[in-house]
Amino acid sequence: FRLAKLLFAPSILYPALLNTSVTRLRRCSVNIMASSNRGIQIGSAWFQRKMNLRPQHRGVHLVTEEILRQMPEICQFSVGLFHVQILHTSASLALNESWDPDVRDDMEMMLNKIVPEGLNYRHSCEGPDDMPAHVKACFLGSSLTIPITDGKLNLGTWQGIWLCEHRDQAGSRKVVVTINGCLRDSSRSPLSPVSPMASTSS
Repeated sequence: FRLAKLLFAPSILYPALLNTSVTRLRRCSVNIMASSNRGIQIGSAWFQRKMNLRPQHRGVHLVTEEILRQMPEICQFSVGLFHVQILHTSASLALNESWDPDVRDDMEMMLNKIVPEGLNYRHSCEGPDDMPAHVKACFLGSSLTIPITDGKLNLGTWQGIWLCEHRDQAGSRKVVVTINGCLRDSSRSPLSPVSPMASTSS
């Protein structure tokens, strides 16, 4: 069975893809024209939410469950991708050890040795911890992408999502979570919203 032509216009793939200020689930489809003149439908759904993570002291914190509690819609996806983006420049995200908290303490110790306070930083107006926080955030990164399988994050046995808080007196941290994938219920009509759930932050 040979595919002859793929209609790949953005307007076909992503009609009214997302309004990021609204929590919605959208389903879109693309037709693939085959040599037999029969069409194949590929269903794809997008979901996005901005949320707050509770304030943490400086250090490395396991936040997998805190994020998932605010994203119950993940269970509707049979396969897909789970993308998390932190909206700050002095905190970061990482994927690492979820079982032994000593690993997180050791990581904080090493980060402080690699990027110490007290160097001749030019950017110092927000305190001695601020510029080191920016450097650590660059090293570790601001986003993660994790596969979804059967409505769950497909993580390794000892993997979890870390919030790496690099400031001494930080408040809550905002993250945006975006899910893209195939819905478990393939009979849903295109652009059909799921039951509404208010975003946890503006």
